[in-house]
Amino acid sequence: MKKIAIAALLIALVVLFVALGGRDYLTLEGIRSSLATLEAWRDDSFVGLAILFFFVYVVATALSLPGAAVLTLAGGALFGLLWGLVIVSFASSIGATAAFFVSRYLLHDWVQAKFGARLRAINKGIERDGAFYLLSLRLVPAVPFFIINLVMGLTPIRGWTFYWVSQVGMLAGTFVYVNAGTQLAQVSSLGEIASFELLASFTLLGIFPLIAKFVLARLQAMRVYKKWPRPKKFDRNLVVIGAGAAGLVSALIAATVRAKVTLVESHKMGGDCLNYGCVPSKALIKSARVAETMRRAKSYGLQAQTPQLSFRKIFERVQAVVKAIEPHDSVERYRGMGVDVQLGHAQLVDPWTVAITDHEGQQQILTTRSIIIAAGAEPLLPPIPGLVEAGVLTSDSLWQTFAERDEMPERLLVLGGGPIGCELAQAFARLGVAVTQVEMAERLLLKEDADVATLVATHLKESGVKVLTGHKAIAVESDEAGGQRQKFLVAEAAGERVRLGFDEIICALGRAPRLTGYGLEALGIATQQTVTTNEYLQTLYPNIYAAGDVAGPYQFTHTAAHQAWYASVNALFGQFKKFKADYRVIPWVTYTDPEVARVGLNEQEAEAQGVAFEVSRYGIDDLDRAITESDNYGFIKVLTPPGRDKILGVTIVGPHAGELIAEFILAMRWGLGLNKILATIHPYPTWNEANKYAAGEWKKARAPKKLLRWVARYHQWRRG
Repeated sequence: MKKIAIAALLIALVVLFVALGGRDYLTLEGIRSSLATLEAWRDDSFVGLAILFFFVYVVATALSLPGAAVLTLAGGALFGLLWGLVIVSFASSIGATAAFFVSRYLLHDWVQAKFGARLRAINKGIERDGAFYLLSLRLVPAVPFFIINLVMGLTPIRGWTFYWVSQVGMLAGTFVYVNAGTQLAQVSSLGEIASFELLASFTLLGIFPLIAKFVLARLQAMRVYKKWPRPKKFDRNLVVIGAGAAGLVSALIAATVRAKVTLVESHKMGGDCLNYGCVPSKALIKSARVAETMRRAKSYGLQAQTPQLSFRKIFERVQAVVKAIEPHDSVERYRGMGVDVQLGHAQLVDPWTVAITDHEGQQQILTTRSIIIAAGAEPLLPPIPGLVEAGVLTSDSLWQTFAERDEMPERLLVLGGGPIGCELAQAFARLGVAVTQVEMAERLLLKEDADVATLVATHLKESGVKVLTGHKAIAVESDEAGGQRQKFLVAEAAGERVRLGFDEIICALGRAPRLTGYGLEALGIATQQTVTTNEYLQTLYPNIYAAGDVAGPYQFTHTAAHQAWYASVNALFGQFKKFKADYRVIPWVTYTDPEVARVGLNEQEAEAQGVAFEVSRYGIDDLDRAITESDNYGFIKVLTPPGRDKILGVTIVGPHAGELIAEFILAMRWGLGLNKILATIHPYPTWNEANKYAAGEWKKARAPKKLLRWVARYHQWRRG
């Protein structure tokens, strides 16, 4: 109410000003007609008139009244060039800052709440480079200053920054107008002052802050490079550290554009995804799904079967799948495409030098123009007493450990309720292992909406997983009983401690980027949870980039490859044009049954960011193809702005969700709305018809009911 009252008061003041003919006084003719009176007042009381003029200028600017240019001319006519420049310069800056704060007080919170998601990139840019942007605008008088005042009030730029930049930026334009005002009698229109030549000159001047930004960046680079001797020539255009998804793509791009590139891998080509993550886990999940299908054969009119499982054969298949895909990421393939692949450990010596030590201890020193760090991540182990001593397995080590066994463990404990934990828990349970899944939070899959997590948890339990949420792991203990060593996880739940027995424990609490061991510390490259980079994926040193898990903010193979394009192109061609990494449309999939696929915002994120949205929901249980396959469960949930078909985000929970999401990814990437999906022919009967039906739910909710009632009457009339 206070804001409404203040807004009403300001509007009333503007209306009163117009009603009393105030606009006439802020015209060139109005100032001329009053000039003799004002000059007499000045001669009688210079200070008094200066104070009054200062006050009027501040109020007019604060209220965004038209006529600031005319008042500036009047300042020159009444007080001369020096005093006119001083009075108008400070009055205009103070008035502009007052308008800035009025805009911020009345509208900032509302605008940020309503459009915060869309303004996030702008806000970050203003926080980082707001002074440069504002100075550029102030130096170009073609941009109305009152608009700048009001719009900047909606951004996060600091008030003091706005004031001093305005003071400096408006000085040149103020000088021109005040100087013209000293010859007011010869000025017949403002167009004579704001000529094309003048505006063009100021526009060129407006480019100055951008030039200054470039110069400052160069000076910053000179400062960080100062203590390092720069090579006179370079052995390589690019050295890439790490041969996971980000490193492989970076090296391939460099070789494709005929750059001389070296790719260094200390362990296995293909990185985590091929050897420990995506590939082996999906192979295991497929075996588990087949076993579950055999148990559910009755659903298809067949006799249900209890699968005869061989743990060794299952893991032999997993390893065979990895071996089948290995050639795609092999040393031979990449060397054949022009990449110099080196197997060994890379160490940054200085910003242009990398020391590579192979597995025989031989060292090679390479100088390079640019470096991309793509060192990946490793499983995160919490400091739980006794966990390591109990022989904890991770998503990295479990494959080799289980591949060497003939029998599966009777009792498996999975620590963690995220995607990795849920996938492994369900897969092993379907393979006949007694699985207990422990999660500290009150539900699984915290990044997904509650209804998504509930459906996944239900299916995990149906698969045989004992899901324990709200259980915080305290310690791992062991007892000797009956000549055998018994292992237990001690967990706290609702203020009480419980002991959970297990034979093997898998820690699936996420992955931590590899930040040590290859020279970041010696070079002073900042790390927090990831390597610190700017929007171009540059580190402290502009020629050293980071991509993939080590750079964040996402730990997906597809985002690592996505970042690799930006890092490699910027590293090789950044002197001409640099590209900011684009994270606007990032999808991901959790490969449980049901699968969970998502792109863009979900409900909990939209609410947290203050984004207004509507939900359109389609139940996959109604889809003909799902019914024919007896897999009719799950749903599609689409978020859109109120009254619009623009897609803010999509969550799909159900069979083949990872495949179904692709249509929505494409639509979001290229700005296609639900109407376009609805108008697209989808073959029948297919799973992807569900996408069209979800779009149809949005359309159905917006059917013109009043119009349809009139149409019904029309048809009734036609029938006689």
